[in-house]
Amino acid sequence: MAAQTGVTKRTIDYYTNLGLLQVERSASNYRYYDRAMVERIHWIEEHKKSGKCLDEIRTLLTIDSPIEEEVDIQEIRLQMRKLEHDVAKLMEQMDETEKQKLRKKVSPESVALMQSLLLILNN
Repeated sequence: MAAQTGVTKRTIDYYTNLGLLQVERSASNYRYYDRAMVERIHWIEEHKKSGKCLDEIRTLLTIDSPIEEEVDIQEIRLQMRKLEHDVAKLMEQMDETEKQKLRKKVSPESVALMQSLLLILNN
């Protein structure tokens, strides 16, 4: 990643320790960075060049992150409502025998997933 971004491994470690970069660790404690972190390093370096200190950059990151997350959650809610509406329309067109067959085809895993999504979105 250092070669891709033009910063040293030490700088990447420093940014990670400051919480500017998100990392996943393997069982052997090897660091795995998402592709988005390469873009984030470029973003950080640009802000440093414009005179911002790392504390200011961290503040910008914490301000931006919840907004992006909120947009994603709203999009999921909209898609779930649309899906719920589409399923309701389809169910209206079915007779009771067809509805029973459909209910039997829905796996317990699917039901658990839908319930989990609803819990997450309603919080």
